[in-house]
Amino acid sequence: MRNLITGGAGFIGSHLCEWLLAQGQRVLAIDDFSTGRHDNIAHLENHSLFTLVCASITDEQIVRECVAQVDRVFHLASAVGVRLIVEQPVKTIETIVHGTSVVLQACARYRRPVLLTSTSEVYGKANKVPFSEDDDLVIGPAFRRRWAYACSKALDEFLAMAYWHHSRLPVVIVRLFNTVGPRQTGQYGMVVPRFVRQALAGEPLTVYGDGSQTRCFCHVKDAVGALVKLMDHPGARGQIFNVGSQEEVSIRELAERVIRIVGSSSKIVYIPFDQAFGPDFEDMQRRVPDLRKVQQLIGFQPRYQLDDIIRDVAAYLSGRMTSGFPGY
Repeated sequence: MRNLITGGAGFIGSHLCEWLLAQGQRVLAIDDFSTGRHDNIAHLENHSLFTLVCASITDEQIVRECVAQVDRVFHLASAVGVRLIVEQPVKTIETIVHGTSVVLQACARYRRPVLLTSTSEVYGKANKVPFSEDDDLVIGPAFRRRWAYACSKALDEFLAMAYWHHSRLPVVIVRLFNTVGPRQTGQYGMVVPRFVRQALAGEPLTVYGDGSQTRCFCHVKDAVGALVKLMDHPGARGQIFNVGSQEEVSIRELAERVIRIVGSSSKIVYIPFDQAFGPDFEDMQRRVPDLRKVQQLIGFQPRYQLDDIIRDVAAYLSGRMTSGFPGY
């Protein structure tokens, strides 16, 4: 099997590359390193079944050439992180919407199955918890930059489903809920690596808002396994699936657990959202997935608990800090 992974040098993409190579499959990764990092995949570059193309997914000719060489496509390339989205909303929208359009056009041209990774963000301000794939999407107003990402990813989903309905292009959409693990950085606002890095350095853990907002965190290995199984399953085509964990935790409790597990003397400080992200920022109070659909189709069940995730992230970041790697 020959696979194309867009965003292959990213956090999730690099783990997916490893997973498929371990199965003896060929992997062609494309990444422009805008948020991906070479050291995520440097250990793969001498692998006989791995090829890396340094390019943007908005480059139509290169994307077409890559799609023509493979049997299927995992489309992971995207702008990521709350901070990047708030600070660069134009880039966020253009990269997500135009990039996905280019990938889907190429997949339609060569009739290649494609899995599109979406996000729990598309549920927006909905307050029906847990979130089910059939629920309405409630997006905030356009003048609040916070919702640019959610709206862009929702448009990606609509476009993918349009290809499915129009020509039965084999598409699968996966809404990921806070995927975490080694290689993820806090550079763009991801809370777990940010807290762990602060705790390891003995710095205060910065909680935005009052910390009562809750999230569910899924280990990247659990998420990647689900992506492959859903791509492999004929019953997943033309469908949308939540993938994540249902272990709900408040951000305040998350900070406390990080301090305890790392063995840090760090304190917790609270920063108002408007101070962290600007005056027009809104956040979701709860984000919990309904996993019944993915459980019924592929038997998905997360193997890693939150404490396991924190330990794995701490081990990874501790190693990078000790070795003097940048970007941790």
